Amino acid sequence: MSRIEPSAPQVAARSETHRLFFALMPDAVTRHEINHVAAWVQQQHPELRARWVRPERFHATLNFLGDFPVLTDEAVAKASAAAHGVRAAPFAWALDYVDSFRGREPPCVLRGSQVPEPLLALRRNMHATLVETGLRLRNERQFTPHVTLAYARHALPQATPVPRLVWQVDRFVLVHNVVGKGDYQVLGTWGLSG
Repeated sequence: MSRIEPSAPQVAARSETHRLFFALMPDAVTRHEINHVAAWVQQQHPELRARWVRPERFHATLNFLGDFPVLTDEAVAKASAAAHGVRAAPFAWALDYVDSFRGREPPCVLRGSQVPEPLLALRRNMHATLVETGLRLRNERQFTPHVTLAYARHALPQATPVPRLVWQVDRFVLVHNVVGKGDYQVLGTWGLSG
């Protein structure tokens, strides 16, 4: 079952960048648990001097569809058509450590020691259906599922265990964001039913 919101306006300022991606979004309880982990990391590692992600923006990206100067109905329609073709079962994803990725502002991320096979299968299935719709996808060398907690001035010295939380994943969403402005807009939601 899906819910599609009205499309974004066809006219946008030239300086805007419209980002479109599929993601896993946590439910309220999981979002609260992730925020608790973020607060713990912030307390334990003030040297990160980080910009902390607001809880309503916690997500795990599945497939990045691109940045656009204007988000068109065609792009949203193709992504939605692909989403309707995705078949995957719900699964549990255990998140149990934080680490830093490399970068100018090293992201501090929450990850799991083991990546569930159904998560990898969901991404593969989604990628295949997206290719069939004719969407051009960025080639990603490696898929590293994670939830970004912060963008920091310094990286964590090492991966750090955190109290294990289990995210019961039962849906994925199509997200639109104008980079640097406002909250995420969920354009559609699709349940996982096997």
